[in-house]
Amino acid sequence: MIRKAPRAVTVSALCAALLGGGLTLAASAPAATPAPAPKKAAARYGAEQVHHFLEGFYGNHGPRRWERRHMVGDALKKRVQQNKKYDVLLCAQNAPRDIAIGRVTTAQSAGVGWATVTTSWTRGKDQHFTAYVGLDATKPIKLVQIDCSPSRH
Repeated sequence: MIRKAPRAVTVSALCAALLGGGLTLAASAPAATPAPAPKKAAARYGAEQVHHFLEGFYGNHGPRRWERRHMVGDALKKRVQQNKKYDVLLCAQNAPRDIAIGRVTTAQSAGVGWATVTTSWTRGKDQHFTAYVGLDATKPIKLVQIDCSPSRH
């Protein structure tokens, strides 16, 4: 004999069954993987900062002892130490009359910026060389390379 349950009990049982099944489905469904956070671009020095650094580093007549000690990368310091009779940082043997910094170019993906440095002399022609600066702004800005080749300017 079929017995009829009150309607409230039937609806409650049906809701419980559906809800329980829903929880089971939700629990067994794979969790959605959150989208990876976009990578933060590395902090980099810009062209204006590089220009300001080079002007301060070279001044009017070349870097002083403090700049040479604290604002030059280790590999370049070794190169300077190996050339006692030639000032690698100025591509010269003497102090110039004046120094000018040209337009700065930055290669953000390579992490380097550079500018032409022009040295003026009391006698003779102006000379040009390229100074390279590291752009990693998580570190103090430093001169990392010098190219004295006149053919590149």
